Amino acid sequence: MSSSRTSQSPSSVAESAGAGTNAGAGAGGAVGPPPYALGIVGCGTMGIAILSGILASSKAFAAAALLQSQAQQSQAAQSRTDVANEALSESVADLLGEGGGEGGEEEERRRMELKYLPSTFYACVARQESGRRLKSLFANEREGEEGSVQVVVGDNLLAARRSDVVLLACKPHMVADILREQGMQDALKGKLVISICAGLRIQQIAACLHPSSTVVRAMPNTPSKIREGMTVLTPLPPLSSSSSSSSSSHAQSRSRLLSIFNAIGKCRFLDEKHFDAATALAGSGPAFACVFLEAMADGGVMMGLPRKEALELAAQSMQGAARMVLQSGAHPASIKDSVTTPGGCTIAGLLNLEDGKVRSTVARTIQAAAEHAAGLGQVKK
Repeated sequence: MSSSRTSQSPSSVAESAGAGTNAGAGAGGAVGPPPYALGIVGCGTMGIAILSGILASSKAFAAAALLQSQAQQSQAAQSRTDVANEALSESVADLLGEGGGEGGEEEERRRMELKYLPSTFYACVARQESGRRLKSLFANEREGEEGSVQVVVGDNLLAARRSDVVLLACKPHMVADILREQGMQDALKGKLVISICAGLRIQQIAACLHPSSTVVRAMPNTPSKIREGMTVLTPLPPLSSSSSSSSSSHAQSRSRLLSIFNAIGKCRFLDEKHFDAATALAGSGPAFACVFLEAMADGGVMMGLPRKEALELAAQSMQGAARMVLQSGAHPASIKDSVTTPGGCTIAGLLNLEDGKVRSTVARTIQAAAEHAAGLGQVKK
């Protein structure tokens, strides 16, 4: 995940992995927002997950726009093709990941936000080996039209200069050196800088940048790769000027921010004081959930189930329970109680969990991870 301060010539930029058009171009040739580039400094595991999710959403958005255009043309040509048009509309919703209980207003909001996705990406890494890996991962983008991916090896400054929005995805202790690289402050002047570095405060990052740069913290997680991520964002800083240009720039930054992170799942704004807890719960949460998932599957194997089937049963059960919480708004305890019948196998298993102090162990796990996150990026005494 790390990046380097070593500068090389622009020839260190690899071949484009796709010819790229803006995902915001609407159906029927409508003009979308101006295209922009996203640079990812330190494009490791989390950077790859974010980039993969955005590219998947870009493709889905483009396909949905095409289907909408076809539906409109079909309606104009044949008013009696209601069934076909309905099928097309359902396909559009499926491609955009809509439905599942969300209202039409929410769907339209998300569709509008996805119009502000980047059209070009600069994935910056320190080592040639990492660069080759990225080229291999995004090789299929060469023939795509949704976005171009260019791999930059050992030249953070070049990526920063060519990008309109920069995502810091490197190790927290590397950020200061990268931002203090000669020319970096000018390269990031007036741009939106997003940090996903755990424990590193906005004030620490802003101290290395020009005052005109906008700094926001984000904490996504690895399910972003399949557009099922959960991202927490700090609010944009308040406007320092009431001028129309400042308001326009602020609105543009917010649109881009929401577009990027809504494209890879769900996102919400939280004050920075909550970020250590959010890092532990959302950022590290998938790892903790997988331990519980693996343990459930192991129990199934112990009782005779084949490993593949045991894992599928456990994973789908966890996913289904999580969706019930999100979609119905029901408290987890309510869902648990609805499954627990008097004298049944569920209550027998629950009592065993309580004997093992699973509830307090999990809660303390989040506490320990949050406390550790608070120390990341800070100077050790």
